Amino acid sequence: MPHTETPGTEAAPTTRLRWWTELPLIVLVYACYSAGRLLVRGDVSDAVDHGLAILRIEKVLHLNAEHPLNRLFTREPWLGVPADFWYASLHYVVTPAILVWIFRSRTVRYRAARTWLMTSTFIGLIGFTLLPTCPPRLLDASHGFVDTMAFYSSYGWWGGEASAPRGLGGMTNQYAAMPSLHVGWALWCGVMLWRYGGTRTAKAAGVIYPLVTTIVVMGTANHYFLDAVAGAAVMAAGLLLTPFVLRGADRARTRLAARFTPVAQDSGGTRATIVSGGCQTSAGERIPRQREQRIGAGAEPDASPTDAGDGAPAPAR
Repeated sequence: MPHTETPGTEAAPTTRLRWWTELPLIVLVYACYSAGRLLVRGDVSDAVDHGLAILRIEKVLHLNAEHPLNRLFTREPWLGVPADFWYASLHYVVTPAILVWIFRSRTVRYRAARTWLMTSTFIGLIGFTLLPTCPPRLLDASHGFVDTMAFYSSYGWWGGEASAPRGLGGMTNQYAAMPSLHVGWALWCGVMLWRYGGTRTAKAAGVIYPLVTTIVVMGTANHYFLDAVAGAAVMAAGLLLTPFVLRGADRARTRLAARFTPVAQDSGGTRATIVSGGCQTSAGERIPRQREQRIGAGAEPDASPTDAGDGAPAPAR
């Protein structure tokens, strides 16, 4: 069955994309994202209140996947340690790898895929700004959560402050739990693998990767279930906005090109030697009806040998 493409997202790029322009763009976007997370840390008390509010909403909805998963990961190191490695590293590895794969093997699809990912990331940054949220692991111990990354910190490079390397926890925003872009980015990777993988293994990975990531973020007490739902919603919003972002980028590129492209001018300032527009001219004439003006009104030009009949004498000169 052929794929049905979202209008505006699968058009061939108007200009050929180059890795030496794409790489700085992606680095710049991620740097802006990371800097934005640091600048919008928010008030700790507000973040805690928002985290508790999410727990109350989940209780009303009879949702409680976080506690049993967190207890399981804490009790079973063979699950908890790999989960911590999964959370701390794979989104840094898998997401860029999928981008590079699409760039190299699915070039026509790359621009839309990249724009979808970046648009969703910026929407997530807006969520961090408006709703700073304390993750389960940073709530009071009375709420029953264990920070598995701190619990198993001797197994990895991270410490007790999120997934940052030891000593660099102050460079992260630990209250950027809503939405979960771990889940959002994993969902993007899954869609790319499912649509463009071409093999059953790739399609299976496209399902397993976001599913396991969702379990991991809850089991390690880094996100609530509703954070994961919000991460999926952010990706859906980014997908819907992608056609508009692409068209806006194309219009901006066209305007810039028109502004900075020099207007071609005649180099010698010469005029064309033939003037037409429905009028007939002969050799040596620059203006139509030049002969009539030169001869005078009512006068007839001398007959030339070609105008006279056969045997007619040529006019005297």
